Amino acid sequence: MNIFKTIATIIKVISTIFISAAIGWELCNIYIVTPSSLNFIFWLERFAITAHLIEAVIGGFYARRKQETPIKYGIYTFFVGTVALIELFASEEIS
Repeated sequence: MNIFKTIATIIKVISTIFISAAIGWELCNIYIVTPSSLNFIFWLERFAITAHLIEAVIGGFYARRKQETPIKYGIYTFFVGTVALIELFASEEIS
């Protein structure tokens, strides 16, 4: 069970770094003209941000069941991703 907690922590850190980098990458794309060969990376980054945004809405919606502030948990879920939803729904099953 401890290995799962370690893996979840590693995923949280990596996800936060990648989502922050994706936001920065998109902001740089606004100001800098990039070569068309990088279009695939931008589509991949936009897909990841959209997926995390959907997860954040779900996490914020269900956060009240865990007695959490919806906006706080939504932001946490946006940066962490699916692991935050797993934590949210796992704590409901334990309760």
